[in-house]
Amino acid sequence: MVVPYRPATALGDLTSDEHDELWAAVRSATQAVSSAYEPHGINVGANLGRGSGAGVPDHLHVHVVPRFAGDTNFMTSVANVRVMPETLSDTWRQLVASWPTT
Repeated sequence: MVVPYRPATALGDLTSDEHDELWAAVRSATQAVSSAYEPHGINVGANLGRGSGAGVPDHLHVHVVPRFAGDTNFMTSVANVRVMPETLSDTWRQLVASWPTT
C-alpha cells in the first residue's frame, strides 16, 4: 500500500509534486513486489470514496497487489478475508530487500 505523506481525500487534492511522488512510489513498489515475489501480474488501484468500496473513504492510498495464476478473486480487498502465506514481518523484510534504490 502506498500512501502520500500529507493526508488527502482524492487525487485532485494532491499538489503536482505530491502526485508525482505518489506515482513514483507506486512504480518503486511494483518493482519491489516483482523482484521479491515474481508474480504473474500485479494489480494497482485506488478505491476513491465509499461507493468504490473504500474502507476509509477520506484516506487516499494506492494498492499494489501481486497476483498469481490460479488466483480466484481479489479476496484481500473486497471480501473482508485475509489470506496471508507469510507473516507481515516476513513480507516487510522481502520488500525492503527488494526495494529499488534509485
